[in-house]
Amino acid sequence: MASPCVGKKLVHLDLKGAPPRIAYLAQLFPLFSQLGADGLLMEYEDMFPYEGRLEVLRATNAYSPDEIKQILDLAKSNGLEVIPLVQTFGHMEFVLKHQQFSSLREVSCTPNAINPHKEQSLELLQCLTDQVMALHPEAQCLHIGADEVHLLGSGEESQEWLKVQGNNLDKLFVSHVKKVAERVLSAHPHLTLIIWDDMLRGMSQDLLKDSGIADVIQPMIWDYNPTLDVERTVLLIEKYQQSGLSKLWLASSFKGSTEVNQSLTCIGNHLANHTQWLKVVTALPKDTTELQGIAITGWQRYDHFSVLCELLPVGLPSLAACLQTLQHGEFNEEAQRTFQQALGVVNVEADTFVREDFGSFPGSEVARLINHINAYLKSTVDGFLEGNRYAIGWFSPYHRKKRIVHPIMLQQFEPEAKGLLLKWELVAQNLQAAMDLLYYPDTVEEWLDEHVNPALDPLRGFLQDLQEATEQLS
Repeated sequence: MASPCVGKKLVHLDLKGAPPRIAYLAQLFPLFSQLGADGLLMEYEDMFPYEGRLEVLRATNAYSPDEIKQILDLAKSNGLEVIPLVQTFGHMEFVLKHQQFSSLREVSCTPNAINPHKEQSLELLQCLTDQVMALHPEAQCLHIGADEVHLLGSGEESQEWLKVQGNNLDKLFVSHVKKVAERVLSAHPHLTLIIWDDMLRGMSQDLLKDSGIADVIQPMIWDYNPTLDVERTVLLIEKYQQSGLSKLWLASSFKGSTEVNQSLTCIGNHLANHTQWLKVVTALPKDTTELQGIAITGWQRYDHFSVLCELLPVGLPSLAACLQTLQHGEFNEEAQRTFQQALGVVNVEADTFVREDFGSFPGSEVARLINHINAYLKSTVDGFLEGNRYAIGWFSPYHRKKRIVHPIMLQQFEPEAKGLLLKWELVAQNLQAAMDLLYYPDTVEEWLDEHVNPALDPLRGFLQDLQEATEQLS
């Protein structure tokens, strides 16, 4: 089966959560290239080394300018184009959460969206994009975000603007995006600017055409659903094309789009998403469609304040399958062979969240341990605390409160409880050691606090109470 042409295949790295160490990226980029990727969509957020008045935006472990250069050199040596992504409307939490920029919020109580009416907003956004472009001198494209602008039009200045006859939310959105784009292009005229398309979808064809937005941006149409509506998406693309937005990008997903706190990835869900996208591409007229590429997104957080989604090592088998599906037009035998060879696995295991074959790909030990913890930790601890008849009968919540325990019955459950805790704390230590090689300490701490400690703390508390009750026996 011939593969429909989707243009450049970009791997999206969402660095607002669990940003990889440079040493790990050095292992990943050759794999991405081997699997068919052409480039990277780098969503730095607070991992970029902003300077001057923007230095406050830096995360504790933000990459240094030298590390950004290392990333670019690694990408170039593996044939990967780098497209930076800088949010310029919605999802501005990493900027607007800071007190010195809070006056630029669209709505004062929430840092999601920037106020589109203030000159200072445009100056801030220009400063953000200029600093990013200064460290990406060879970049030909810049993604300026602009998705999910929650509460757009709810600010006081927007409310006044909307009272003027002829003004509406769609025009407010387009007006701001055009202003941002024109400023960026004035400073960097060689750039192609990309935005997420969701805020454009409900706009009329006439508004889009008359706005002139097609002169300054190219939309990236995103849909991560395994049951993506092919017919509806084709109609949307046709509307964009008839509005002058002839050059288009697509965006699929290989992880981070199932649940906000998802920690395991089912390949099948994401393969289905890519299969639907290929149906869309096949249905488009070849002579008028100018697809520039597809970003295979791998979200690490739903937004700046949410919990971590699946870590990159867990999602790599899904990424491999998705890239090969785009390469071959389907996940056929040839695609599966490349998948197996690249990852060092024997089994594809497409239709399960819990894998058993982890091969030898970069980060496979982290993926193995995370799978093991998710599959067995909570069930084994709960199984003991709720299923051991001696623990239930002779060290109940009331016994624990009063620190009462029968010294003979104690022997029926204490060894099992201690053994269970020792076993899982050893697994957690092994995971921490494996994660330390790939991630910074705050990522390791966050993952353990979200997925290990909540399951182990009840057992730790049980044993602490048991120790205190035992001490009262002597």
